[in-house]
Amino acid sequence: MSYFYRDYHDGPDPLAPPYDVRAALDEMGDAVLSGSTPLDALRDLLRRGLPGAPDRRGLEDLLRQVRRRRRELREGTRLDGTLERARALLDKAIGQERAELQGESEGRGESEGRGEAEGRGESEGRGEAEGRGESGDSADDARFREAMLDALPSDTARAVRELAGYDWRSASARRTFEELRDLLRREVLDSRFRGMRDALANPDPAAMEQVRQMMSDLNDMLDRDARGEHTQDDFDQFMRKYGDMFPENPRNLDELVDQLARRAAAAQRLLASLTPEQREELAGLIDHTLEQAGLAEQMSRLGDALHARRPDLAWGTPERVSGERPTEMGDAVTALQELADLGDLESALRQDYPGARLDDVDEEAVRRALGRSAVDDLVSLRQVERELEAQGYLRRNRGKLELTPKAVRRLGETALRRVFSSLESGRRGDHDQRDAGTAGEPTGSTRQWRFGDEQPIDVVRTVVNGVRRGGGAPVALSVDDFEVVETERRSAAAVCLLVDLSYSMALRGTWAAAKQTALALQALAASKFPQDAVQIIGFSNYARVLRPDELAGLEWDMVQGTNLHHALLIAGRHLDRHPDFEPVVLVVTDGEPTAHLMRNGAPRFEWPPSQETLTLTLAEVDKMTRRRATINVFMLAADDRLREFVDEVARRNGGRVFSAGADRLGEYVVSDFLRARRTR
Repeated sequence: MSYFYRDYHDGPDPLAPPYDVRAALDEMGDAVLSGSTPLDALRDLLRRGLPGAPDRRGLEDLLRQVRRRRRELREGTRLDGTLERARALLDKAIGQERAELQGESEGRGESEGRGEAEGRGESEGRGEAEGRGESGDSADDARFREAMLDALPSDTARAVRELAGYDWRSASARRTFEELRDLLRREVLDSRFRGMRDALANPDPAAMEQVRQMMSDLNDMLDRDARGEHTQDDFDQFMRKYGDMFPENPRNLDELVDQLARRAAAAQRLLASLTPEQREELAGLIDHTLEQAGLAEQMSRLGDALHARRPDLAWGTPERVSGERPTEMGDAVTALQELADLGDLESALRQDYPGARLDDVDEEAVRRALGRSAVDDLVSLRQVERELEAQGYLRRNRGKLELTPKAVRRLGETALRRVFSSLESGRRGDHDQRDAGTAGEPTGSTRQWRFGDEQPIDVVRTVVNGVRRGGGAPVALSVDDFEVVETERRSAAAVCLLVDLSYSMALRGTWAAAKQTALALQALAASKFPQDAVQIIGFSNYARVLRPDELAGLEWDMVQGTNLHHALLIAGRHLDRHPDFEPVVLVVTDGEPTAHLMRNGAPRFEWPPSQETLTLTLAEVDKMTRRRATINVFMLAADDRLREFVDEVARRNGGRVFSAGADRLGEYVVSDFLRARRTR
């Protein structure tokens, strides 16, 4: 059999190793642990750029470049350049014509004098009659032409229209007026078909006829497409015939329509951005130019078709520009088209709309505006976003971005490392019981086997005991020779962490620390104490159990109420489900209870706290005491009411009270949890 090898071009390399997104996830984790949502954390990461890749720009750098380019276009463009140049050429042609007429008048005066002298020498009567007849006709014609020029309207478009059939006496004026007409023809067509100005640089009737035929064929093709009769072969044939008129090289009719529609919309925005007088003047010049070129009807058909296909474009929306340099009409339309593209690109790069994804950003628009290197930066950012989802760290649930349990575990480990890094080495430790057991890690020592032991047998120590007792080979083992590996016996705990989610936590800046603490405790229990039953309960006006994968994206509740009563009720049910476990209850709050659960299940909020709220809450504290559950409270504020309440809790329950700053909350909670577990 023969085998052939070639480069793989059918998609990403299937043998390439997975993209390493751990650094990106850790960067996101820092933001999440500081209180951001996963969506905000991802947006911040994409805005800043990739960690460890200084040569790759983030969205913020791309946005800065887009805004700089928009500012340059606005400050470097003046929209009335063609109108100003048309006025100048018109004034020049009229001035040249006036000079010619004035020169003829002076010549007629000299001729008149010579005619009178000759008439006297030959035939005075006949010479006077002929001289007066010729000079009279010439004088009348000159005066008539000068009167026509004097009566021209000040509006450039109307003046050009009236001079369209004027028989210029001055050859220079005729050439100047033709230059004006060629300018308008090129600029008007270039404002609709980019690059047409260069194609019509040399006036040629055959070239204009080809333009007329192209527009007719284009409109016919659009009509066939509207009827569902258009094919790609029709478009390919059209491009073979007229491709040199479309330098952007569209690949199909949709791309061509998009290019033409965006340019036509920019031309409409140019008119809308002028003053009313300028708008009327330039619109008149455009209409007259199209009529003279025989393109008015075809251009109207094309404009209607493009507007019907792309009504979403900003047709007729004025654009603010402040440039000092006059810009030709074609260039001004190009600038306005680029401004519109940059505006759309800026909106896509901001990623601040619901369901935003980097796939929404048009690579071609990025390439046109910012160059190839910006496309490479965008591709790198897209790869991170996709790989975070592909490798199971992110998921989208009904348009909302969430961290998966896999990502939450990694963030919990990060939070735990942060907590342990601030603990003194002497304060670290496990909770263990130096007694034989089936759970836990080996202690490194052995003991004699007893009936009922399930520990692994230490083969080496067992054989050594047999050799010592028997004195040689073969070794005969007895029951007394067997030794087993001693392991730690770990007691199981039912742990309840009650975290305040009320609005005041965000106002005081303690919410991020509370979230990080919950993640760290969850990670510690899962990794070091898998036998423990951990439940994290959030409470504001209501209390609710928080799933581990819910913690990272958790936000504080913008409601009134600190319903510790409801939270203790839920914690009590958790402890009752694990009666043989050691109970551990930890409370993180920044305020005294201000709400309780009524008999009908609805919360009741009162400020200052009502006696009923305090009584019901302390009743749940007493129940915890009867369950032998010690409640340790971590205060994140120092107001008198909170201190008075937690002192009463400590008096009734025997637990401890910690006044922890937000920066050391995790350290306090984890240390207390480890201390409690070691004691038990």
